Amino acid sequence: MQAGGRGDSKARVLTICNTGSLATAGWGTALGVIRSLHARGRLERAFACETRPYNQGARLTAFEFVEDGIPGTLICDSMAASLMQRFGVDACVVGADRVAANGDTANKIGTYALAVLCRHHGVPFYVTAPLTTLDAKTRSGSDIPIEERPGDELSCLKLNGESHRLAAPGIEVWNPAFDVTPAALITGIATDKGLVPKRSTGPEDYDVAGFLVQPKGKRKKLA
Repeated sequence: MQAGGRGDSKARVLTICNTGSLATAGWGTALGVIRSLHARGRLERAFACETRPYNQGARLTAFEFVEDGIPGTLICDSMAASLMQRFGVDACVVGADRVAANGDTANKIGTYALAVLCRHHGVPFYVTAPLTTLDAKTRSGSDIPIEERPGDELSCLKLNGESHRLAAPGIEVWNPAFDVTPAALITGIATDKGLVPKRSTGPEDYDVAGFLVQPKGKRKKLA
């Protein structure tokens, strides 16, 4: 992961949701990448989307940044495009709840939007996930069920155990927990066992099934 033309070797990295110790009980996936860059002195700054409506970025990722001494900045989800336009981002690194056989990836709502923004701004978009997240039996993202969450997570704000309504009573709410990022928008998929290769017959798709049966010694590792 390289810095993008600013004359230094340190990277600015954007992430969404929580993918660190609080989510994985370990080093973390996307946040693990950020931690590794920081430990090697290669991180300029990490940016965390607040991750509405449940605010995992604000509540959890920001906490881990502060606890680990990682130079981090919290932004609203809607600020990501402006961040890329005004200040520049070298990479976006996200986690995954499920990766389909072709590489389509389900993750926290808002991930797909980041991938679209990254493509427009020429920012590499990486998915990081444990091997157990890869699902060769699910053909594509259209086969991944998307959980619908209660509307009050969006229409109300909970503080100190009390719920405070933000939206007008009677308004309908659509609150999917996840979205699906097409494989064509993903620069690379990294697991704890190596990098998932692209298909030779379809360069925009990933060969998840082939990767899962590949001998361990032949799996390409992260640098």
